[in-house]
Amino acid sequence: MKNTPTLSLRVPEPSGRPGDAPDFSHLQFDPAGAVSRPEVSTAPYEMRDHAFRLVRVLDDEGKAVGPWDPKLDPEVMRRGLKAMILTRAFDERMHRAHRQGKTSFYMKCTGEEAIAVAQGMILS
Repeated sequence: MKNTPTLSLRVPEPSGRPGDAPDFSHLQFDPAGAVSRPEVSTAPYEMRDHAFRLVRVLDDEGKAVGPWDPKLDPEVMRRGLKAMILTRAFDERMHRAHRQGKTSFYMKCTGEEAIAVAQGMILS
């Protein structure tokens, strides 16, 4: 006689198969500009819900709206985009060198280029 419950395994059915067009219609997002932007001095517990919401800056037409719109000059945005593209190219080159044993360690920042570029632009 056992006191443990019978084990079972449930494998969920995927919503799509490889090659199918992705369908995200079941997801609910706040409209662009709907999530408030807290002040810098806001206590962490007051902005806890931001961790569970998507902060959308760009609307469906690709325009920045709402309180998160940085209102940057187009030339500043072009410089930032160029720096992000160069960072991606540098990442690829260094990753290849790492795979070939030419460097001891390298960690890519793919998808996070904007963080480093923005900090670098602010500091300069």
